[in-house]
Amino acid sequence: MQFISKDIEQYVLDHTTPLPSHLEELVEFTFDNMDIPKMICGPIEGMLLQFLVWISGAHQVLELGTFTGFSSQMMAAALPTDGKITTCEISETNANTARHYYGKSEYGNKIDVRLGPALQTLDSLNGPFDLIFIDADKTNYPRYYQKAVDLLSPKGVIVIDNVLWGGRVLDPKDEDSIAIAQVNELVKNDSRVDHVLLPIRDGVMLIKHKSTK
Repeated sequence: MQFISKDIEQYVLDHTTPLPSHLEELVEFTFDNMDIPKMICGPIEGMLLQFLVWISGAHQVLELGTFTGFSSQMMAAALPTDGKITTCEISETNANTARHYYGKSEYGNKIDVRLGPALQTLDSLNGPFDLIFIDADKTNYPRYYQKAVDLLSPKGVIVIDNVLWGGRVLDPKDEDSIAIAQVNELVKNDSRVDHVLLPIRDGVMLIKHKSTK
């Protein structure tokens, strides 16, 4: 489902800071070589992630779902010199591609790829993390969310991608749609957090610990 017209999307792109050349190259490689290239978050959401890292003053970032490494590079550019991104990827091919393009970036040394099932990696992490970006296999979204809340720093933010899933969350029937609808309801009914669902790209949920006075 196209939530905004292609003309409006192009206008938004034209009025968003352009990508550096090595990320333009990565986007081109992804669309030329990957089976599902639209898994890349793209420049609009990538800049949103970069802004969130900068605004929050994040030092430690956790990403579930590296793919070709575009989003982790966008976030790494906003980290302080002692900042670090831990990114989880199950595909060795994707991880190797990401590492290759990290080598083209001045910020690539801030990114640590953990190869293997993300749920297992999550169990090995202590946190806390200042920003957690969830964009991995959709069937495990509810489990990822529950673990992410426990790893989130007091002032941290969880970002969940694809929470509209092309509109299929309105009437979920397949396994992925059902899992995404479930995580949306989990967040909605979680008294520990405040949250907002943004209709950006395929839906982005922002979550933080409940504000206290």
